[in-house]
Amino acid sequence: MFKIKIFIGVLVCCFSATILNAQLISAKAQDKTEEIRNASLKYNHLLNLLDQVYVDSVDVKKLTEKAFINTLEQLDPHSVYMDEKELKDTQELMSGEFSGIGIQFNILRDTLMVVSTVQGGPSEKVGLMAGDRIVKIDTAKVAGIGLKNTDVIKKLRGDKGTKVKVFVQRKNVPEILDFLVIRDDIPLNTIDASYMLDANIGYIKVNRFGQKT
Repeated sequence: MFKIKIFIGVLVCCFSATILNAQLISAKAQDKTEEIRNASLKYNHLLNLLDQVYVDSVDVKKLTEKAFINTLEQLDPHSVYMDEKELKDTQELMSGEFSGIGIQFNILRDTLMVVSTVQGGPSEKVGLMAGDRIVKIDTAKVAGIGLKNTDVIKKLRGDKGTKVKVFVQRKNVPEILDFLVIRDDIPLNTIDASYMLDANIGYIKVNRFGQKT
């Protein structure tokens, strides 16, 4: 009888602890939901105030886009907001083809460097080379201005058949070289090499991941 009472007592305590824990989790979830709701209401109130009392007209869409960007910049470097155009560019990149000049680039110490040219692509055809430093695209200077990857993509990509003029500094060449590049469809090969080491082991070198990898 004594053992049964102890067992029932322990069972009641465990059941009570489970209920209490569930209540705490539920309360925390409600607090988080309320916090998000209050933040949303505060932002909506701010936009309404700007629309009603600000001296000039307010571009609500532009302000909201900037708010999203600034919010995600407070997180890790991999959390970013993409507008409609940037999302389209990313989807094209993942799909494995897009229209552009056919280079891989890197921004090193605020300098736009050509890492490689796509074999048979527009840039290779006109003579652009790995190691070239791009200083101007059409009439826009791109050196020493805090350039971002998205800025480069916007300037170099475009519809097939359109032209872009690229000015570069090349090692051991004193003058600035300029190249007129005609944009074309650029296939993105994500596999550099693949072969079988033996009957059971294969080797695949992947340079990036895309939908067709």
